[in-house]
Amino acid sequence: MHRLSGAFQHYAWGSVDTIPRLLGIDSDGEPHAEYWLGAHPNGPAHDQTENRPLGEVLAAAPELIGADAVERFGPQLPFLLKVLSAAQPLSLQTHPDRDQAEEGFAREDAAGVGLDAAERVYHDSWPKPELIIALEPFEALCGFRDPHQTHALFHQLGVHHGLDSVIGPLVLRSAEAAMAETFLDALGLDDARHHLVNEVVSRAVDHVAADGDFGDFCRVAVQLDEYHPGSPSILAALLMNRVLLQPGQALSLPAGNLHSYLRGTGVEVMASSDNVIRCGLTKKHIDVTELVRVVNFRSGPVAVINPSPEGPGLWRYVTPAPEFATWRIEVSSEVVATVPVTNRGRILLVLDGHLSDQHGNEFIQGQSAFIPAGEVVQLSGDAFAVLAASGV
Repeated sequence: MHRLSGAFQHYAWGSVDTIPRLLGIDSDGEPHAEYWLGAHPNGPAHDQTENRPLGEVLAAAPELIGADAVERFGPQLPFLLKVLSAAQPLSLQTHPDRDQAEEGFAREDAAGVGLDAAERVYHDSWPKPELIIALEPFEALCGFRDPHQTHALFHQLGVHHGLDSVIGPLVLRSAEAAMAETFLDALGLDDARHHLVNEVVSRAVDHVAADGDFGDFCRVAVQLDEYHPGSPSILAALLMNRVLLQPGQALSLPAGNLHSYLRGTGVEVMASSDNVIRCGLTKKHIDVTELVRVVNFRSGPVAVINPSPEGPGLWRYVTPAPEFATWRIEVSSEVVATVPVTNRGRILLVLDGHLSDQHGNEFIQGQSAFIPAGEVVQLSGDAFAVLAASGV
């Protein structure tokens, strides 16, 4: 096993102390939004065993990734593991599929849009399906709520005058076209209707203690207004499902899924990409044409994923993403776990306790390692960890 140290991302929405506490380091007062363990050039992990970036190690010896993964995805690690801690809401965003990413990246390159340009959408040619696993109660917006439910929730607030011009299409036209029209209209409110945002939030304040869907709806409106006061994106966000994950539960976010993490800490596993198409709740560039092309406007409930047992000490989070696979590992004095998929490169992150392998290598909370393809590893101790691997 190759010991790793990850790369921090200090985005403004991050928690100041949660990730440092998990990793056993002192907080420096900066927001620590994400901790990356992978080989993405925007934040490669450092291979402490080889004393160089993990990307360099794998480029020199792609057999460490595994022949099957290299044949399918090329000589690069196809997944990225992160710890994410949100103290405030992230932007409304979605991610492209492989065809969209390859076409969009080539199109922007041909147009001469610089990789660092504010209007750049595609920073690489990869898709970015994601899995988020909650480490604490984790609140998110994910996909679009049934339009009839949303229409009823808006009207339960008692804001009628002018609001029907925005949400009326939800129940008057075919579902996906109506959702797209309503979402885009909410994002682009003209001055004459901008007061609707403040009216919705003002009325929502009076109902934040309500139970059920209506209370959740009102609390989201107030929460978003705290960080984006008066933003039309609030109305757009209120078209979405609000999901509260309990520790250990997860969401799968395929290409086209619109989502925003509102608050909480979790582990993300994703394809090794940094392509984010922002759709609201942000001051950054929003490419409306591109979001219409990529966002899936179908509505419906969200499926929460619970891991499935797959052997002693192993539980798998099943997703359709081909780039990665993910397991929860729990070992104890009675349970020894054999790390799966020996034909692929894997990354192990210890989240609680301590463990060791059959060779006596020891890892404690916050420590991580890259396990090369072909290496058989048995883990013992008293620990909870996550494992990510190349999918194929």
